[in-house]
Amino acid sequence: MRTYRELFSTREFTPLLLASAGQTAAQTVSGLALGILVFERTDSALLSSLAMFGPALAQLVGAVTVLSGADRLPPRAAMTALSLLFGAGTALQAIPGLPTWALFVVLLGLGVAGSVSGGVRYGLLNEVLTREGYLLGRSVLNMSVGIIQICGFALGGALVALFSARGTLLLSAALYLLTALLARFGLGARPPRGSGRTSVAGTWCTNARLWSSVPRRYVYLALWVPNGLIVGVESLYVPYSPHEAGLFFAFGAAGMLVGDVLVGRFLPDRLRDRLAVPLCVLLAAPYLLFALDPGLPLTLVIVTVATFGYAAGLLLQNRLMALTPDELSGQALGLHGSGMLTMQGVGAAVAGTVAELTSPATGMVATAAASLAATLILAPGLRTGTRQDTPTDEAPADRRNGEQRGGAAGSATGGTVGPGQGTDPARP
Repeated sequence: MRTYRELFSTREFTPLLLASAGQTAAQTVSGLALGILVFERTDSALLSSLAMFGPALAQLVGAVTVLSGADRLPPRAAMTALSLLFGAGTALQAIPGLPTWALFVVLLGLGVAGSVSGGVRYGLLNEVLTREGYLLGRSVLNMSVGIIQICGFALGGALVALFSARGTLLLSAALYLLTALLARFGLGARPPRGSGRTSVAGTWCTNARLWSSVPRRYVYLALWVPNGLIVGVESLYVPYSPHEAGLFFAFGAAGMLVGDVLVGRFLPDRLRDRLAVPLCVLLAAPYLLFALDPGLPLTLVIVTVATFGYAAGLLLQNRLMALTPDELSGQALGLHGSGMLTMQGVGAAVAGTVAELTSPATGMVATAAASLAATLILAPGLRTGTRQDTPTDEAPADRRNGEQRGGAAGSATGGTVGPGQGTDPARP
């Protein structure tokens, strides 16, 4: 599957894409509205920021407690129920007079549930598409997330001005309901990929199994650490240049979009394993030029070229799926998302601390250098980690296209950290 025509001819891909887009839009708009609501109540920038981005931290809790549900629940039922849960929670936050502490209790609870949501969604993508189509499909989902988040912030601000923060929360709750309907009536019924009940013990056991594979471990670290540190670099755009920060983010979004299109659609198969490390290097190396205090035009070039390197995430996710048996794909992708969001928070803290002690430019250069060093340390393990390294006690990844699915799984009939409760990272 190498063309968009083939991708969208797969029956369940379009409903999955629309459901994912609807959830991302609802998360973005409701996150902005909640941040404004909390700030109006408390006049606290910290609490407002936590209201928008705190759920990402709650996902770490979900990753070690309930993440096994990503593979042990029927995908369509899980996506429908989670969208209804998010809608109900968002509507609850709009109740007048609800104490601020109660807003955060609801928010963190939805954040824990959100750790399962991404695993269910991307695990289902792995079932709907063939192995050859996963990279293209994930690139389209990534592009939709980026575009919707950019538009969602603008739309959210307009809706708050027109309907107030509480009114915007209610509109977001309605959008979650629409997402639930898309999932329920657009997707086919499928059994759970894994067996057993969702439990803390099951989550720990599967996480340990995923981490026990040395090739997979290198892939996870490559997905988490270089990416998280570069998001830390981006967190310093505002203190580095308050008036041009919006341009930095806009040009960065353009670089990511071009990278996702070129790597997801046009990169030959033979180059996929070879380019993951160079793209991780590209993600960090251009930021070292900030040590020279570049002017605005060169800065925009640096940001655009560097963010092209985020496409490494697509190649590493594709390798993760090649190293993971089908019945663990949802939790494997959920663990990737939760770990990446956590490392993005760590990266922002590291970069901010260095900037406080020195300067924003020094913080950006030092954090980018740390990302580059992490990539170079991980590079030998990434070059040797192939599908043949899959542990013998696991099902080989090649079964994804064969008898295990009856040969029809991928056919047309076989069915930046954004605020909110889900697991769509801002930087894939």
